[in-house]
Amino acid sequence: MATRTTMSPPVHLSLPTDAPRPAVGCDVCAALAGQRSEAYRRGDRSAVSDCNVEIVAHRERGRC
Repeated sequence: MATRTTMSPPVHLSLPTDAPRPAVGCDVCAALAGQRSEAYRRGDRSAVSDCNVEIVAHRERGRC
C-alpha cells in the first residue's frame, strides 16, 4: 500500500445561518427566544442550538 504524501483537499463550510425568529404574539416562542438569549450570554452554544431547533419545530407544527 502506497503512503499518501499530499494533503487532502480543503473542507468547504458554509456560513452559519441566521437564528430563527420567534412568531409574533406566541408566548412559547418568546420564552424560547429568552432562553436562547440567556444561553448565548453564558456561552452555552449547545443550548442556543437546542432553542433554535425548538423554535423552528414549534412554528412548523402550527402551534403559534
